[in-house]
Amino acid sequence: MASLLGRFCRKLVVPSSAHGSRRVSTTSCGSETVKSLNLYSAINQALHIALESDPRSYVFGEDVGFGGVFRCTTGLAERFGKNRVFNTPLCEQGIVGFGIGLAAMGNRAVVEIQFADYIYPAFDQIVNEAAKFRYRSGNQFNCGGLTIRAPYGAVGHGGHYHSQSPEAFFCHVPGIKVVIPRSPREAKGLLLSSIRDPNPVVFFEPKWLYRQAVEEVPEHDYMIPLSEAEVIREGNDITLVGWGAQLTVMEQACLDAEKEGISCELIDLKTLLPWDKETVEASVKKTGRLLISHEAPVTGGFGAEISATILERCFLKLEAPVSRVCGLDTPFPLVFEPFYMPTKNKILDAIKSTVNY
Repeated sequence: MASLLGRFCRKLVVPSSAHGSRRVSTTSCGSETVKSLNLYSAINQALHIALESDPRSYVFGEDVGFGGVFRCTTGLAERFGKNRVFNTPLCEQGIVGFGIGLAAMGNRAVVEIQFADYIYPAFDQIVNEAAKFRYRSGNQFNCGGLTIRAPYGAVGHGGHYHSQSPEAFFCHVPGIKVVIPRSPREAKGLLLSSIRDPNPVVFFEPKWLYRQAVEEVPEHDYMIPLSEAEVIREGNDITLVGWGAQLTVMEQACLDAEKEGISCELIDLKTLLPWDKETVEASVKKTGRLLISHEAPVTGGFGAEISATILERCFLKLEAPVSRVCGLDTPFPLVFEPFYMPTKNKILDAIKSTVNY
């Protein structure tokens, strides 16, 4: 796992500064100091930096005062005080509504929804209030300082109330951004960009990777641009597009396909709304084939939007139908999770089928 995720990293060479994250090991590369961190520690480090660099920033949600169920907010309340890092009632609609009001007053509100599965009570606040705040006021007011963090996706034993991937619901809403990182380094840089972006952002964190994904993360304050996809593996025969935890599974499928003589190009979308159409289009025009994979159910998943867009832009370049390897159209199962998930073998079979079409 760590070795595969390590392939996705790019180095930044800029001055460093420590920000109180959990330390596993420390190395120095020239002027850059990095720490080996898992994903939740990288999130924690980003939150430390956000609170330290901007006195108008706040972090709140269910149980965040003592670190949260995934420990992403550990140490924040002790360092920055309970006026800036605090628990809320178990009311997602109220949590997001309060965040909208706080952001509308010029603050940075970083809201935590304990599980993405429980973001639905806040749906009205996100899509009818946060997303439309700037537009309905003619740009006189906005709540662009709002960032909503939510752990999403499978975890191996979560069942139907702790394993969902609801990103597609929010990708239908103009006025917000949707971001999903794949690794610790990406999580830190993308979260800081999301917090500082002038628009409300829904930031989904792959909880399966909170402790499993480990890589070297720069200590300093850095940001990774939103809405810029990344080609993390170059190839010539087929383009694969994914995001979040699914990238690791897709990378494994690419390695197996390579053993059979198939050259795969793998793209991490990073930002789903607005997404980087140009990078995907350029890749598909080169390879002539496209496969999209995500954990969410296939029907109405964001893979369908990517497929439709690429068909419009690359129709004459395609050598085969666009393939989607996704979750099944069922509630997320418990004991049958291995059958539901878009596994490496499913992706590999789809790669071979598409290339041999």
